[in-house]
Amino acid sequence: MKFIKSFYLHKRLFIALGINIFLFILGFSFSLWFTVAKVYFISLAALFLTDILLLYRLPNGVEAQRISPQKLSNGDENPIYIEVFNAYKFPVQVQIIDELPYQFQIRDMEINGRLASGTSQTYQYSLRPVKRGEYLFGSINTFVSSPLRLAVRRYQLKQETTLPVYPSFLQMRQYELLAISNRLSELGIKKIRRIGHNMEFEQIKEYVEGDDYRSINWPATARKHAFMVNQFQDERSQQVYALIDKGRVMKMPFEGMTLLDYAINASLVISNVAIRKQDKAGLITFNKKVKTVLPASNRNSQMKQILQTLYKEKTAFKESNFEHLYVQVKRQISQRSLLLLFSNFETLSGMERQLKYLKSLSKSHLLVVIFFKNTELHEVIHSYPKTTEELYLKTIAEKLAFEKRQIVKELQRHGIQSILTAPEELTVNTLNKYLELKARGLI
Repeated sequence: MKFIKSFYLHKRLFIALGINIFLFILGFSFSLWFTVAKVYFISLAALFLTDILLLYRLPNGVEAQRISPQKLSNGDENPIYIEVFNAYKFPVQVQIIDELPYQFQIRDMEINGRLASGTSQTYQYSLRPVKRGEYLFGSINTFVSSPLRLAVRRYQLKQETTLPVYPSFLQMRQYELLAISNRLSELGIKKIRRIGHNMEFEQIKEYVEGDDYRSINWPATARKHAFMVNQFQDERSQQVYALIDKGRVMKMPFEGMTLLDYAINASLVISNVAIRKQDKAGLITFNKKVKTVLPASNRNSQMKQILQTLYKEKTAFKESNFEHLYVQVKRQISQRSLLLLFSNFETLSGMERQLKYLKSLSKSHLLVVIFFKNTELHEVIHSYPKTTEELYLKTIAEKLAFEKRQIVKELQRHGIQSILTAPEELTVNTLNKYLELKARGLI
């Protein structure tokens, strides 16, 4: 039974048998071809048995192992490696089918290659998860054929493992590295001119080309007989909170991932950048009730705690209660802070129902309301309608897009900052707003 489960016929054998049948048919009319057909059949049978002996002479002719990270990053391409070793005395053709977690719904993933005798090779593929949680990988199925390629042996190598999918830590590291090397502009982060000197004094240093001449310290210049300038740094220890709406409005998908997960990924990045800039990062999640409150801090373990907290966040996407959010913010946050509220409003009336709570939050804190463009409407809006139905759909799409812009104006009228963004641009736009507010000295 074990042999049957691991034994398959190669498609080349079926082609050879087809040729043999054709020769036997010719043999009905020409006796010479019948003799050729019998010799062909005997030779094919001998080669087939030889192929089986070659493949099954070793108990473990091929070995394989999966090399994967300890955790996967949500919304990103995660590389997975499979290393295969050929212990046979001859080169083999391999077809590798990895048993992927059901969440990916991938049915046609296979890797084909050729391995020389006694060599190993590493194959790579990538996976993009769109939902946080645990992902179970199964066995690695390796189908091996000899140079004769008449029979196929399957090796089912037990490689069961469970990998957690965390919020996008790859994106977080990317922004962190570019922030350290002062290359954030490569990701679309704008360089914002600072207004005035609303910064903390750091040190007096020697003037170098590019320094602001208005910062020259004349008494120090006279003492050192060289131009000296005052160096300033951003005001630090400001509190930055990500308020994440886990309600019904955040269930909408974009490229397979919900708006909630886009908000979670962006919150992770902005929290890390805030801590790198010596600010304090905190977290609040809510829907019907406030679910999580992580006080703002810039201690070394804060990012690890934020990552773990965001990973464990679950929701039934119920209706959100902004009144309860306001009460908890007033109770939990006493110092004036930057509140980045990740939510979504599809209509002006929907926003106006929550406006009184937003206005109350903005009285004590600097509130930024972040909501999403419906990018699927873009194609409809810019299409040329040919039927009455298409004209009707375009009109509705333009009305919805107009209401989004009206929400921005209405929030601005009440002194509330806002960001209307496409999901894929959420992190960049949020980070730009944070840096802008710091440059303007508003936090």
